[in-house]
Amino acid sequence: MHVLHVMEATIGGTRRHLVDVAAGQIRAGLEVSIIVSTLRDPGFAADLEELERLGVHVTRIPMVREIRPVKDLNHMRQIARVLRERRPDVVHTHSSKAGVLGRRASMSTGIGVRVHTPHTFAFLFGALFGRSKRALIRSIERALSKSTQRIVAVSGSEAVTMERSGVVPEGVVRIVPNGVNPARIEGAAPLDPAEFGLDPKLPIAAVIGLVYSAKGQDLAIEAIAREDLDGLQLLFVGPGDTEELEERARALGVAHRVAFTGPRDDVPSVLATVDWLLLPSRWEGMPYVVLEAMAASLPVVATPVDGAADLVVDDVTGYLAEAISAEAIGDALNRALMAGKSRRKVLGRAGRARIEGVYTVEAMVLGLERVYQEALGASHVPGVRRP
Repeated sequence: MHVLHVMEATIGGTRRHLVDVAAGQIRAGLEVSIIVSTLRDPGFAADLEELERLGVHVTRIPMVREIRPVKDLNHMRQIARVLRERRPDVVHTHSSKAGVLGRRASMSTGIGVRVHTPHTFAFLFGALFGRSKRALIRSIERALSKSTQRIVAVSGSEAVTMERSGVVPEGVVRIVPNGVNPARIEGAAPLDPAEFGLDPKLPIAAVIGLVYSAKGQDLAIEAIAREDLDGLQLLFVGPGDTEELEERARALGVAHRVAFTGPRDDVPSVLATVDWLLLPSRWEGMPYVVLEAMAASLPVVATPVDGAADLVVDDVTGYLAEAISAEAIGDALNRALMAGKSRRKVLGRAGRARIEGVYTVEAMVLGLERVYQEALGASHVPGVRRP
């Protein structure tokens, strides 16, 4: 079976997903091609070199996130050209822009059955787009979904969100949870909190991810400003502009308990350094950082977003906030602090046990192959030629 992936949003968890899936599919004996843009994160180039070394065929097309009709049409034609050259059995698109361009190219050429992983339907959430743009993207997704053989949700809760959206046809959604390689995470050496200007004697929660509104870093800062959390420190790790967050921390009088590291390539060591992972997100699909924390036996405090609601069992693997708000996050953090060190270890071990065998790269690769086989069996849909 030959699978061709298309992705523009090569950053953060989607980047991790594509790299793990492509490498895992090569190891499983599939032929794998990818069409990607490196504009979001130039560092992705190193991942591509490794994938090429493993045998993945890589095509670089400078797709952009924004709607740019002339560029988008040109890039869709380039994707169609690659499809004619590579002739994959499956065209697997990821996220919004590649989901449009890749599926339209497949439909226009009649090459490949179409599988799409949205990695959350961002148009369902208000922070990224205005109302008119959300309506446009929603209508495009509804139209494309009718000609998509399978749509992949990366968590059970995301599947529910998709089905309630009114966008996807009945019966096309399949759940294939994200997965990690625990061996890549466990056993990392801890860092010195003083390196970041934090007090090693006080508890630390790490907030890891791209700095933007969806990830809720602002909610985390507001949460620790309350009096019963005056001993908690936050370590923010990830790329993005932190100026507004730093100003907010100063205004709330918590700047001395907050540190920003920027992007780092030693996240396993960060996880080994802190007492908790905090996920204050406004929305997710299946957050990789929660999987990584659980693989590192680190307990998690999270908002009840898609994915986290599947992974974080309250008072078993961590604490789940009752709502997506600074107040609810603060309440969950307070419960975490009250738990004590021995309880943290119990929660961490339970988290590690929860992901073993279920949320692994191997399970993810196998699950996707089953979806592809289903999609190939459903290729009686108009506009699809059998390979």
